[in-house]
Amino acid sequence: MGGKSRPPYSPEFKAEAIRLAREPGNTLTGVAKDLGIALESLRHWIRQADIDTGQREGLTSEERAEARLRRRGRVLEAARGTF
Repeated sequence: MGGKSRPPYSPEFKAEAIRLAREPGNTLTGVAKDLGIALESLRHWIRQADIDTGQREGLTSEERAEARLRRRGRVLEAARGTF
């Protein structure tokens, strides 16, 4: 049933993919294909890198991680209250 599952890509791998994608003469499609990753993953990494460096509006990676932790805390609190 579900899709393929693999460990997350390392920050170093993502940074190198972004660097390659931004090199003149390279295309997102070509870089994604060469690295064996989904085009949409590469697009997401580039978009998030732009947010993290202030070149684009949105939640930074740090803010996203903090929101995930808060959400997890609320879920755990709710679960604790049911016992």
